Amino acid sequence: MQINNTKTTRWGILGCGNVTELKSGPAYQKTEGFKIESVMRRDAEKAADYAKRHNIGKYYSDADDLINDPEIDAIYIATPPDTHHLYGLKVALAGKICCIEKPLTPSYAASLEIYEAFKTKNIPLFTAYYRRTLPRFEQIKSWLDNNEIGTVRSIRWNLTKPASAKDLSGEYNWRTDAKVATGGYFDDLASHGLDLFTFLLGNIKDVSGFSLNQQGLYSAKDAITACWLHESAVAGNGNWNFGSNKREDSVEIAGSKGKISFSIFENDPIILSNEEGVSELFIENPVNVQLHHVERIREQLLGNSLHPSNGLTASHTSWVMDKILGNL
Repeated sequence: MQINNTKTTRWGILGCGNVTELKSGPAYQKTEGFKIESVMRRDAEKAADYAKRHNIGKYYSDADDLINDPEIDAIYIATPPDTHHLYGLKVALAGKICCIEKPLTPSYAASLEIYEAFKTKNIPLFTAYYRRTLPRFEQIKSWLDNNEIGTVRSIRWNLTKPASAKDLSGEYNWRTDAKVATGGYFDDLASHGLDLFTFLLGNIKDVSGFSLNQQGLYSAKDAITACWLHESAVAGNGNWNFGSNKREDSVEIAGSKGKISFSIFENDPIILSNEEGVSELFIENPVNVQLHHVERIREQLLGNSLHPSNGLTASHTSWVMDKILGNL
């Protein structure tokens, strides 16, 4: 499916929560040829407030009303992940272009079902693993493709953070509710990095892990460790712990002639170390961090290039996550 480059693609947002305020919503408004026509939130008063603040003409409090609005061409699903499957299938049935927040769903089986629904109808499905389009990570991919560290041997990621005040208080947080996200913060955060690793190094063919709840602060898992093997023969290992004494986010890709060091979430310099020395490069993220991701959606719809994050790639990430959590 392609769009007419003279026509404005009218988007609707399902679930206009925090992620849409700065990270994603403005990106759709800034992308040439895109317009946010309407938003939906179950709380009508909050939906109206969002629409007013962002200069959006219509709002709904019922998802079906937005999905079936004849003046909407495409839907961005930004609800918690436990509703992605339900809404994704409804958007596919309505025959509309769709972008779904990450993770695609909390399970591989459900993710695959969404992917197949859009594939059957030949409708574009995108997933908001936007790190695949950020310039800092594209630079890392360029270093790898140019053999700056020789043959890649391994990748490791350590992500830790202390329990937050909200975690300690017992206040409800859907991100740590096992019914919404089995892996808790692992689902919310680690999915970004694991998806990026397949973008950089190719698909993963074998993976295993251990996961448990060490703190007892909420129902989801809070301590996970894993090892995996990419189809490219690169070995990987990761540790994610959300009850540690300090925050750490460090990734190292080691090769036969050097290494690349970076973080997934911090806007730190990316560091290339090889036979020629050590190079640090700071590449700032855009204010609206999903801007390049949304612009690349536009490029695919115009037939200019394929978006790197789609239903198939996101389903693969869901498979990796399920394997690590012992769900498969």
